[in-house]
Amino acid sequence: MASESTAKPDTSVTEHLHELVLNSPDVEDFLNELARVSARNLSEPGNEVLCSIALLRRRKGATIASSGPEAQEIGRIEYQFSDTPSMAASLEQVTIHLPDTAEEPRWPEYSEAVLAEKIRSVLALPFQLEGETKAALLLYSRRPYRFEGRVLEFAQDFVSQTSLALRLAVRFAHYSETAANLRATLESRTVIDMAVGIIMAQNRCSQDDAFNILKAASNTRNSKLHDVAAAVVNALGKGPARTHYDG
Repeated sequence: MASESTAKPDTSVTEHLHELVLNSPDVEDFLNELARVSARNLSEPGNEVLCSIALLRRRKGATIASSGPEAQEIGRIEYQFSDTPSMAASLEQVTIHLPDTAEEPRWPEYSEAVLAEKIRSVLALPFQLEGETKAALLLYSRRPYRFEGRVLEFAQDFVSQTSLALRLAVRFAHYSETAANLRATLESRTVIDMAVGIIMAQNRCSQDDAFNILKAASNTRNSKLHDVAAAVVNALGKGPARTHYDG
């Protein structure tokens, strides 16, 4: 059990997480499974630990994953305050320990909120990620002074060992999102080019004039240029435009 050992997570856990990186449809799915794995590994029989993970990425809202419904409710508290243990742990890359939320002076409003959920101790540990992406593992217990001594050391070892898998998941998510954005841009550009070609043929005008006609229609209708272009293409009566980027 965690309280009796400082052993690092076994190979099966890290292998499972690395497999999950490859098979998860998105980073949120991976985070939820990582939260469940963390709770299983850091709990004891009759002394459950609840777990959530806060992920902060540039130009994206915070993602809060959880080990289950109870942890999800407590994790929502992270959205309610601008200064929380998870925020401090993530941004300052330090371990934040609230031994007893009933006597916590640093985050009085946060402590009061989690105490209302019968949480007596909180531990926030930063993951070791890359660049501007930050994340923290949050552990909650209904017992005060739950995360001390060997339990604290084990939790720190666990985060250290699982940081690589989270780094990979975030990196893959970035590549996937970049590819999806590129595909959407190419498809939008193709539909616009098709619409410009149709307008050129119908009005016997230049490419620039055809594009200006399309742009004027977009402004008049207060619609996106892509939507107006799609309507022009669809008006041919041959159904929605398909491009070679369609899956």
